Amino acid sequence: MKIEHLAIWVENLEATREFYEKYFGAAAGPKYVNAAKRFESYFLSFGDGCRLELMHRPGLGPSAGNHENPAAGIAHFAVAAGSREAVDALTERLRRDGFRIVGEPRTTGDGYYESVVLDPAGNLVEITV
Repeated sequence: MKIEHLAIWVENLEATREFYEKYFGAAAGPKYVNAAKRFESYFLSFGDGCRLELMHRPGLGPSAGNHENPAAGIAHFAVAAGSREAVDALTERLRRDGFRIVGEPRTTGDGYYESVVLDPAGNLVEITV
């Protein structure tokens, strides 16, 4: 078995879609709209077949995630950039474009080279080799 997709709620559907397209090479499928349920979503596809569903409906509040004192649930997801240099370059590009870097590029205790950024919805995204 494999995980088919991961779905996250977002306040700003278009800004979050653009973030993953611009910085992580995602390709968005057609926008799904269910007017009766006031629900909209995009499936984003990545090169390896992995998919991320961005879901929105009016009235969503900001992310409840407190990254210093987390609750149960999804902690983060990771995107492989391919090399240490690519991790560094993407991290700097995101910083220049105003995104909050919450983990500077580093080698973790278990040997991963990574940085961590908040997406527009407040989700932690690890950028790793």
